[in-house]
Amino acid sequence: MFHWIWVLIVGGVIGLIAGVITRRGGSMGVISNIIAGLVGSSLGEAVLGAWGPQVAGMAIVPSIIGAVILVLIVSWIMGMINRRAA
Repeated sequence: MFHWIWVLIVGGVIGLIAGVITRRGGSMGVISNIIAGLVGSSLGEAVLGAWGPQVAGMAIVPSIIGAVILVLIVSWIMGMINRRAA
């Protein structure tokens, strides 16, 4: 059980770092940070492999890169949707 709590915490931190790097994390909440971190980690490790230091089974560098890419893509899509609605 503690492993899953640790995974959620690390995923949230990865999502938070991705939001800070992209400067688009101001509107992201805790749940969004966790989702961005976990999905970004999966994306980053699938594309870049699991190299570098690992915490809670997630390779930190590929996870952050994947989360940054994910945040940028989601921000771009949300921007396109908001422009069409306006």
